[in-house]
Amino acid sequence: MKKVLTALFFMAPCLVPALAFARTEARPHAQAAKPAAAPQREPRDGEAEARLIEIYKLIGQAAPREALRKAESLVKDHPNFQLAQLVYGDLLAGFTRPLRAPGDVPDITANKSAAPLLAELRQESLLRLRALRERPAPGTVPSQFLALSPRNKHAIAVDASRSRLYLFENTPTGIKLVADYYISVGKSGIEKSVEGDLRTPVGVYFITSNLDRKSLRDFYGSGALPINYPNQLDVKRGKTGGGIWLHGTPPAQFSRAPLSTDGCVVLANPDLERIIRTVEVRSTPVVIAHSLKWVAPQSLASDIKSFESVLQGWHSAKSSGDIAKLTAWYTPDFTSYGKTLAEWTPALQSELKQLGGRGIQLKDVSYLRWTDSTDTMVVTFGELVKGAKTGRTKRQYWVRQGSQWKIFFEGAI
Repeated sequence: MKKVLTALFFMAPCLVPALAFARTEARPHAQAAKPAAAPQREPRDGEAEARLIEIYKLIGQAAPREALRKAESLVKDHPNFQLAQLVYGDLLAGFTRPLRAPGDVPDITANKSAAPLLAELRQESLLRLRALRERPAPGTVPSQFLALSPRNKHAIAVDASRSRLYLFENTPTGIKLVADYYISVGKSGIEKSVEGDLRTPVGVYFITSNLDRKSLRDFYGSGALPINYPNQLDVKRGKTGGGIWLHGTPPAQFSRAPLSTDGCVVLANPDLERIIRTVEVRSTPVVIAHSLKWVAPQSLASDIKSFESVLQGWHSAKSSGDIAKLTAWYTPDFTSYGKTLAEWTPALQSELKQLGGRGIQLKDVSYLRWTDSTDTMVVTFGELVKGAKTGRTKRQYWVRQGSQWKIFFEGAI
């Protein structure tokens, strides 16, 4: 495999003459140009990339004619896949002259206007190959997924450093990786702070809705899944902006450059369609990180047990009906949808009064951990008064302060 990847690195795509399939960039509020009609079969998620990787492997195995045959078939099936078109051009050029370096084109073609496009395609190619080379170890999960509840049937994690989105299924035997896809993020990278900074946020989010493709411009491709940026940690930190979606590409494009969006996470349309068909609105977490840390699920057991005891302490305080004991679990700067702790306490007292000493039960509890300059836990659970059949779904944001965990946000979903 190392030999194959080394060969692939030095046999990266070159730019075809006249940039016939160069990237087109559109603004979200502009109507994308319609591509020329071409008969195509319905693409499957991940299929085009898998075929591209197979071509790379054939190149590395010194089988250029078979690679050329497969490349010709790939561009015929996906004429808007720019990177595949460039690999095809690379293979054709390789039969007439040696390629000196990635993106080796005649000087008359490699003009200044073409240079940024060439750099983008080189980077896309290398990132797709990196995903092949650096696979997560079997059975491992992102460290943020401390514990998912049965209500979290699926989960998503984005590794911005690899331009990769990972889709998981939450099964009775644990979290299973079921697919992963190339993605694009903000033009200025990640760690969004303010409106218009062209960055993709990092943190723990949830899909809030599923926007019908018929209501969207062609720019968004097969549809869009908004996420809840800014989340409550973002709000606490004064971050601004909004409208962060997982969405597709215009018809003229198969994929976009690694850094090419206004802050959204963008997938090829077949890949997005798989995500849309699979995930559930409101209950699907989306972790976006600079780089994912993959761990064995059993290594999280001690952290889960430790936080379970913390949550049990809060639960016991609430079930006791003692307001002083309960409010001790909240930070002085606690908020709940704009209300301070002092403003929110009367509502909490009313809630305790309604319990009438019956206590509460927690069900379908999930823990999602986010660690950067602080250690944060996003906790979601169903809260039922003992004896009741229905209740409310609540979300809390906890922060570690020294050796203690405290709640800085709580609210019903």
